Amino acid sequence: IDDIFRIQKVGSPVVSPDGKWVAFTISSSDLKKDKSETRIWMAQVDGGKAIPMTGKGYSASKPAWSPDGQFLSFLASKNKEDKTQVWTLNRLGGEAEQLTKVPQGVTDYAWSPDSKDLLLLIKDPDENAPKNGEEEKPRPYVINRLQFKRDYTGYLDERRTHIYTQSIGDTILTQLTSGNFDDSQAVWSPDGKLIAFTSNRSENPDGNSNSDIWVVAADNEDKGQTLIQVTKNEGSDNSPTWSPDGKWLTYTTVTEPELIWYATTKLAMSSADGKETRILTESLDRNVYNPVFSADGQSIFFILEDSGEQHLGQFDLSSKKVTRPVQGAFSVNDFSFSPDGKKLVTQISKPHLPDELFAGTAGSLSQITFTNKELLEQIKWASVENVTFTSKDGTQIEGFFYKPPAFQPNFKYPTLLRIHGGPVSQYDLGFNQEAQLLAAQGYLVIMVNPRGSSGYGQEFSKAIWADWGNKDFEDVMAGVDHAIEKGYADPERLGVGGWSYGGILTNYVITQTGRFKGAISGASEVLYRSNYGHDHYQLEWEKELGLPWKNAEAWERISPFNKVENVVTPTLIMGGAEDWNVPINNSEQLYQALKRLGVDTQLVVYPGEHHGISRPSFQKDRYTRYLNWYDKLVKRTLAKP
Repeated sequence: IDDIFRIQKVGSPVVSPDGKWVAFTISSSDLKKDKSETRIWMAQVDGGKAIPMTGKGYSASKPAWSPDGQFLSFLASKNKEDKTQVWTLNRLGGEAEQLTKVPQGVTDYAWSPDSKDLLLLIKDPDENAPKNGEEEKPRPYVINRLQFKRDYTGYLDERRTHIYTQSIGDTILTQLTSGNFDDSQAVWSPDGKLIAFTSNRSENPDGNSNSDIWVVAADNEDKGQTLIQVTKNEGSDNSPTWSPDGKWLTYTTVTEPELIWYATTKLAMSSADGKETRILTESLDRNVYNPVFSADGQSIFFILEDSGEQHLGQFDLSSKKVTRPVQGAFSVNDFSFSPDGKKLVTQISKPHLPDELFAGTAGSLSQITFTNKELLEQIKWASVENVTFTSKDGTQIEGFFYKPPAFQPNFKYPTLLRIHGGPVSQYDLGFNQEAQLLAAQGYLVIMVNPRGSSGYGQEFSKAIWADWGNKDFEDVMAGVDHAIEKGYADPERLGVGGWSYGGILTNYVITQTGRFKGAISGASEVLYRSNYGHDHYQLEWEKELGLPWKNAEAWERISPFNKVENVVTPTLIMGGAEDWNVPINNSEQLYQALKRLGVDTQLVVYPGEHHGISRPSFQKDRYTRYLNWYDKLVKRTLAKP
């Protein structure tokens, strides 16, 4: 388990204006100090040793170059008492300089094209916060909003996030947007006169999943009076970026918002005045992310999710064809171009390689960071077999088998079915540390992309609409049967588990079959009507199942709790005490029921943790409990030849 905490995570690449350097982040965990830390590094795009740019003792994020290439900036809070601010490093040398001094801190930022101003995203100040000298004491939450809570944020008040500008060398803020709306993803136009951003400015923002692209004048004299609504789609329009000539915006769009997260995210573009809008990937039926215009404005690059992989896609505006400049049996998780488009850096993860940075395109990819090289050379890794098989109703399903080191095809291994979260996400050919850990203990690890997963088109994803635990259950069980048929898996030594929707589908599994010797249900749901008004998914629940007092049958029909008497599988139940994504109350209900029924069970609750477990000691504790539970229950019989 300790090896996992030696893995450093690379992210957020951004190529310098001259195309010679790439700045990026490296995140690491310290078990002794029980905390994680992120630092800014940079490396030469053409190869060379990476150089740390920020020090230890605090975390930095969001690296960015000033357009003139003189400064490397980042977000950081250097002390526990400090709020997050923009800091900058002069490439000629010297200590980091704090550029902003916003009392409530900065959420995000961007340099103006002439490097003279900063665009800032700032949340409204808390008017109820103690003033200087006042005693810090609890205050009541006063709530008026329909969407009144979010995991990691807590109870939601009327404070909103808006756009400001600040001149370099000054601390005076100019507010450009206002109102009872949150603004995000703000980007400067190439001439620095306009700012595009994303916001849900409908009459009832909490009652829909809309977001539109808007444009506001960046002129300080205008003070936000010029506001243009570029998109009017009822679904989510996100991630705006400008064309080089400033006439167009490209973005991602969801055109069927009634399908909530099952809908495919498409590539779109619009004139900056909103008079002309085009959906560019209508026929692609795959999710796209992070669109960026090419330097010549003739095409758009984006991340393309497809069948257990992620590629760098390119849409040619003339031919209207999609190509894949960087593709293969791996996952492209981010990318950055130099301003002239001649240098490309992609962030790529492979089955045996945690995220690293690569320069070039397919056929000429060159790895430029080697963050985990020493560790990777010390460990024997599981081999990964990409498999397809047929589910109960004939549907083709894809998955991955992680085989223990020194795998013997004629040996039947204890086997773990590990289920991904979502439900709309996918396992891909990127590095998976959990699967590697489990395989290293001698398990065959089965990872399936059942219906509901992304990466296979909208129909595949929405196949479980209001019908959880049916087709997706059949699909993951077909993966287990396929491993048994191939002679890899011992049918008498099977385990199952997952986190979030992986825990939810685990609950469906153990209420429908007794084939598994041990189960782990992490951050799961089991009695859905009890979540209404307690988790932060009220809008999604209502769209998929209807109002719980009007359509109770639909809610109860798919709640695994109502079949809990069928459970015979010993089940470890886990979650974060402060999780408002999938609240711990459902885990408590499942534990109480299994305990009452006499099923071997245990409940583990991590104090202060949300949906994701962030404290390194708790992460280690969770992995330790995984291994102990499975070893006790799944490995308990002798291996069979």
